[in-house]
Amino acid sequence: MAAAEAEEGFVSLFDGKTFNGWKMARENTSTWKIEDGALVARGERCHLFYEGDGKPFKNFHLKVEVMTEPGSNGGIYFHTRYQESGWPKYGFESQVNVSHSDWIKTGSLYGLVNVGFAACKDNQWWTQEIIVQGNSVTVKVDGKTVLQYNEPPGAQPGKDFTRKIDEGTFALQAHDPKSVVRYRNIRVKRLD
Repeated sequence: MAAAEAEEGFVSLFDGKTFNGWKMARENTSTWKIEDGALVARGERCHLFYEGDGKPFKNFHLKVEVMTEPGSNGGIYFHTRYQESGWPKYGFESQVNVSHSDWIKTGSLYGLVNVGFAACKDNQWWTQEIIVQGNSVTVKVDGKTVLQYNEPPGAQPGKDFTRKIDEGTFALQAHDPKSVVRYRNIRVKRLD
């Protein structure tokens, strides 16, 4: 039984076999593959955006099983929107990084709330959870809270990267040719 079916209110966003519901950026489209029920990022930078039913996500609980190979970097974006190329300018990136040279590790809200320790291990699956409710973002790794961010009143979007609680979709990151990251069992529960 898929995890989404076993968890009340959760809906699967990936069928484990096809890119149905997902739209790839137009750069480096050979980067993404599906292997053994997982979306695999292996190659040049490319982001994979969830399109699904087109209804944006505002308040939600997202769960993604993730596994990195040593030295790999990736990310899970939320409150973002489709972009043909480059690093997503909208929303937040929940970092995926156990042993890549970037000191900002798994669970960080990249460039906003940075965590310097790895709460998981390479070559092992972990569950990364992102919970957004109102102005609060909680990130968990294998059930342990890595961070909680409360957006301050009056927070304004940044000049280059928005990083403001709003609404949008999800995206998975392929970071660089030396990074191999697997994402599977992607499921979400709307909290609106």
